[in-house]
Amino acid sequence: MESTNKLLVFLRNQVAVENEIVASLEKTLVDIRNPVVKSVLKGVSLDSVKHADLYSAAITLLTQSSTALNQSNLDTQRALVQKHINVEAELIKTLQTMIPTIENEKVTFLLKSILNDETKHHAMLKMVLEIIVHSETITEADWWKMLWEGSPFHGGPGE
Repeated sequence: MESTNKLLVFLRNQVAVENEIVASLEKTLVDIRNPVVKSVLKGVSLDSVKHADLYSAAITLLTQSSTALNQSNLDTQRALVQKHINVEAELIKTLQTMIPTIENEKVTFLLKSILNDETKHHAMLKMVLEIIVHSETITEADWWKMLWEGSPFHGGPGE
């Protein structure tokens, strides 16, 4: 229990830290004119927003019980995540093909950065599809299985 409490303190602190980073960068971005520097710092800011959300999700996982998704939710989320997995897979292939042909080192650097992010996103979406969505889903088949196994006569006439 103490380790969970320490973890919660850490996670809550990190949410605050990430939000401070976002606030600081957003103020700074207004005055930056270099498009590359501005884009990189904006990316860091957006990552900090994402990190704060992920820390918050971890807090929720530790402090609340989640509700199972129904079949309709599963189908919608599976389709959405699968669509994004497919789009990112295609973009990853395209970037891997293009990058070696680009002579401008600065553009290559930026595209490699995007490729790195897309590769991470791709892996994360696959995990979402396989672990999170499936582990929190009760399908219609699961409901019937539970009903069937819980029935003393398994659908037959009682004795």
